[in-house]
Amino acid sequence: MAPSAVRTPKWYNYWGWGSGDMLGAGAQAVITGWLFYFFVTFCDLSAVEAGLILGLPRLLEAITCPLIGYISDNLRHTWIGRKIGRRKIFLLITIPLLPSFALLFITGQSFWYYLFIFIFFELLYTMFLIPWETLAAEMTKDYKEKAKFAGARMIIAQSSAILASYLPAFLIQQLGGEDSPSTFLIMATIFGVLFSLVVILVVIFSWERPYTQDELDYKDDSFSLKNAANIPVNMFRDLFSTLRIKAFRQHLSIYLGGYLSQDIFNTAFPIFVATVLLGATAVISQLMTVMYIAQLVSVIIAIQIVIKTGPTTAYRIAIGFVIAALLLYAGFYVSQPEGFSAGLNALDGNLFAAFSASNFGLIFWLFVPIILAGLGRGTLNFVPWSVYNYLPDVDEAVTAQRREGIFAGVMTFTRKAAQSAALIATGWIIDAGGYISPSSVPAGTVVTQTPEAIHTIVYVMIGGPILMMVLGAWISWSFKLNAKTHAVLVHEVERLRAGETQPETPESGKIVEDLTGWKYENLWGRGRS
Repeated sequence: MAPSAVRTPKWYNYWGWGSGDMLGAGAQAVITGWLFYFFVTFCDLSAVEAGLILGLPRLLEAITCPLIGYISDNLRHTWIGRKIGRRKIFLLITIPLLPSFALLFITGQSFWYYLFIFIFFELLYTMFLIPWETLAAEMTKDYKEKAKFAGARMIIAQSSAILASYLPAFLIQQLGGEDSPSTFLIMATIFGVLFSLVVILVVIFSWERPYTQDELDYKDDSFSLKNAANIPVNMFRDLFSTLRIKAFRQHLSIYLGGYLSQDIFNTAFPIFVATVLLGATAVISQLMTVMYIAQLVSVIIAIQIVIKTGPTTAYRIAIGFVIAALLLYAGFYVSQPEGFSAGLNALDGNLFAAFSASNFGLIFWLFVPIILAGLGRGTLNFVPWSVYNYLPDVDEAVTAQRREGIFAGVMTFTRKAAQSAALIATGWIIDAGGYISPSSVPAGTVVTQTPEAIHTIVYVMIGGPILMMVLGAWISWSFKLNAKTHAVLVHEVERLRAGETQPETPESGKIVEDLTGWKYENLWGRGRS
């Protein structure tokens, strides 16, 4: 792969690469939105067991995420990396295996079956996700183009989430059945096939950063079979070196604040609807569809806000929307609006019939909180991955290297490890509160949850996300990466590459030092110990 001229992304490159989030976010929309509910409702698993299945594989990714990122970065030293691509080789491996996603939604299996299948799928997911995430950062250095890549990604992500939320209700309607596990198996099969198709689109419409002549001339045998024993040492060295970048440390806090709040909400919300709003799968599906449509609208708006003002303003506005939604749900639980349950039953599973019935109280409680939540969550999804595209530029100022892969690996590893703890803790707390799994009682038995169990579900769904978001908002006040500071950073990186050792102006030097957390004289690899 010889050096080539810089390529300008076209509209089909934005959308072709962004289609990968049909897998990236689509799989997670199904997993976080439905898998916990599926396990405790149809598979005779307790909330603790369901939480462990969802949480334990994330711990294994403490190794797989940074390892794939490290290997992907360093495949440039190998024949396969130079001929096929250091990123795309991973994507090609996953294409025939992704339909295995449907195996998660087969009922009647053991705890160990579900755990093993989920571990296998998460490995495939990581093999795709880490190399794919690097490509947007590699295809352009322009601030606006990076934002457009992130925007295309998130629009696809929210569209796939809408599909994930809508399909169960659609399948129930078409198949003419009540709540049934076959609904989820058909949905997972459809998604499994789509996952393979979108990876093919990514391979066709994206490209890797061309090697520089220095990279082609550089010989490094540390990444070879004879030195394989040193790979884990080098990997963890690179992993921890990312945390020496100030902007990246701040970014991780903002990232986790937004995403963990959603993990907790997604796990508890279907059970909240079933026990507090007293709605079945079709009701949960329609509410989630409304939420994801609002998230799609939110992303479209957030793209413009991030381009014009930077990510933190959009992030804090989003948190305000989500907290408002959660407080409304708290108000619903405390006030128990009169006639709500009877009105919901009268809709016969079609929530939108509330509009034709002019039942304004029902319309308010069904749609206002979930729309507010969606408007906030879409931006919370978009902002971190928009910012990620700029972080390798900050790192390059410090290390004089391009390490997109290891940053994607560390981000995903941190997310998965924290998500593992959040999901396990959520399942444990709900179970400890006395929640009774419907699948654990004889068929036809009406399950009545205790007041303590319902209290616990409400506290988890409302209190957990608010705590996570407040922590993220607090960190966001000191985060200074935006269009203006990024332009200064890129300009200073070019000057450093040309051999300059002093900033162009004191102001530009201060901006770069604030983003990197390093003194200017120690940049460009000069501060290595």
